[in-house]
Amino acid sequence: MEANQVLNQSAVKAKVRAQTKATQSEVASKKSTVDRRSFIALTKHLFLATCGTIMVFPFLWMLSGSLKSNDEIFANPLDLIPEQFRWETFVETFHSAPFGLYIFNSFSVALFTTLLVIVNSAMFAYALTQLKFRSKTVLYFIVMGCYMLPGAVTYIPSYITLARLGLLNSHMGLVASNAASVFGVFYLRQVFIKVHPSLIEAARIDGAGELKILWAIILPQCRAAVATLFLITFITNYNSYMWPSLVITTQDLNLIATGIRHYFIAEGNYGLNWSQIMAASTIAVLPLLILFVICQKTILSGIADNGVKE
Repeated sequence: MEANQVLNQSAVKAKVRAQTKATQSEVASKKSTVDRRSFIALTKHLFLATCGTIMVFPFLWMLSGSLKSNDEIFANPLDLIPEQFRWETFVETFHSAPFGLYIFNSFSVALFTTLLVIVNSAMFAYALTQLKFRSKTVLYFIVMGCYMLPGAVTYIPSYITLARLGLLNSHMGLVASNAASVFGVFYLRQVFIKVHPSLIEAARIDGAGELKILWAIILPQCRAAVATLFLITFITNYNSYMWPSLVITTQDLNLIATGIRHYFIAEGNYGLNWSQIMAASTIAVLPLLILFVICQKTILSGIADNGVKE
């Protein structure tokens, strides 16, 4: 009996030791997994923080330069904190040029151009994804071929076309020449493909026309994509410099980029008053920041999925 009790106690102790070792091994494994995940998460956060700093630094440097004196900008170019905050530079800059007019010109041209781009791109993308017709694939490859062309290639034919139509030196010419976007067609096509075909078929059975399907069904499903295209197109046209400088010759019709060049660079201030150039650039960026704040919720809310997938 005593021998059996000793054997039982030994077996129990061995079992307890085995369970303890298993528990310790499991705890060590979990700890190793947690440490690995923590390291990966920390690495990701450091990488994103570094990328964010690199992207934000030029804007911070521009804002810092607008608050410094001209001598301080060249003496301490990388110092982001001015010795003395010169807020009066913004007042002087704003009164040195008709910024209100230039911002209004840029905003109106960019807005009308963006709306036309969205309408044209949406209809073209809808035709490429939801309609059946001959040579659709060929048409798509033509669009892709145009996407590979640099924008400067279109300057001369576009200028000649505007001259023949009498639209040079006018905002209408700027809007008309930028009303179509190959990128917009390609981007919305990739989004419209994800829309479930059953929605389209159900709408057609109910008697809805193609335009109604596009505006009432597909576009609401792709709000985030439309908002993204709106933001990208608006910023591109708002910041446009080369094409407006070729088309516009009257100072009152200048956009913000060409206006800054005329008043702070072409008039002899280049290299003499960098603080005003930085202040003018900061003023020009503010409407874009406000627009991004307005659109970011819509963009981020649907960034995971731009449509209803099968």
